[in-house]
Amino acid sequence: MEVGLSLGSNLGDRLKHLCAARRDLLAFEDTRLLAQSPVYETEPVDVAPEFHDLAYLNAVLVIDTSLSPIELRRRIAALEAALGRVRVDDRNAPRPVDVDMIYAGDVVSADAEVTLPHPRWFERRFVVEPLADVRPRLVLPPLHKALCDVLLALPSEPRVVVFATEW
Repeated sequence: MEVGLSLGSNLGDRLKHLCAARRDLLAFEDTRLLAQSPVYETEPVDVAPEFHDLAYLNAVLVIDTSLSPIELRRRIAALEAALGRVRVDDRNAPRPVDVDMIYAGDVVSADAEVTLPHPRWFERRFVVEPLADVRPRLVLPPLHKALCDVLLALPSEPRVVVFATEW
């Protein structure tokens, strides 16, 4: 099944954290890389004022995996913890790595453990822009518009700027 993953980091060596997350994701059995976006530097969204200066690096990976969305979510949580993420009450607190499933094939789920497609994907330029780089014609609920068209409709702020094309 094709799965789109959004990776982010705003603590420590951000690029190193993204590379480690990519490496560990691709080490899952029966998982292979189909596409990866450039890495973007992005302004934080919905963070507490004291974290506003901690810019993120964000990227998208598209993988093919035989893992179910729930099993993939569980493994991602373990991977995040192994790379130093500590979950706290503030879901937008700074972290060395964050991996979100944006979509998994044509799965639509409101399960407590896995909601697919990601419920806020279309509101976030830091998700839509890198995903549109690798899947511009992809159509996801609830908008039912190609990602390239969703991107055109998003405001230019908060900023999303290419940080690295190779990583």
